[in-house]
Amino acid sequence: MAFSIQLKDLRATHRFGWLMGQQLPAGAVLLLSGPLGSGKTTFTQGLGAGLGIEQTIDSPTFTLINEYTVGRLPLYHVDLYRLDTAGAASLYLETYWEAEEVEPGIVVVEWAERLRYLPEKPISLTLSYTETGRCAELSWPADWHDRVWNVLREDLKSDEVLVDEV
Repeated sequence: MAFSIQLKDLRATHRFGWLMGQQLPAGAVLLLSGPLGSGKTTFTQGLGAGLGIEQTIDSPTFTLINEYTVGRLPLYHVDLYRLDTAGAASLYLETYWEAEEVEPGIVVVEWAERLRYLPEKPISLTLSYTETGRCAELSWPADWHDRVWNVLREDLKSDEVLVDEV
């Protein structure tokens, strides 16, 4: 399943993340890709706000993983920009999406193309530049929480920030 949405500015990118943060269940893993400055961190900041996280969400480019545990669900924010595939594998990120050593939450991985091992049912979000802003292409496994996607689509269609963009 997939759809794309035009995001005219950073506010719309943040709002798109916020709407997803309102709907996604524990266990969701979002694999983000796109060029530098395409909005991956802005999207994640919106997602965190949608989860009710009040902490400042910064890109973990140097720390690699930031954990935000106070909100509707925990958010585990990973940035693989500074790593190659072997370095990413050494982080054992599956402990996050399998919730082996952490409370089940939402995992967001920036620069996900560097992952060697993928979760069973990831959600992929590719952000790219367009002449009028950004394009977000979202795809997810068939039959994966259909209700979530149906509600999200309706929210996107009626949202005052995104109404012209869906």
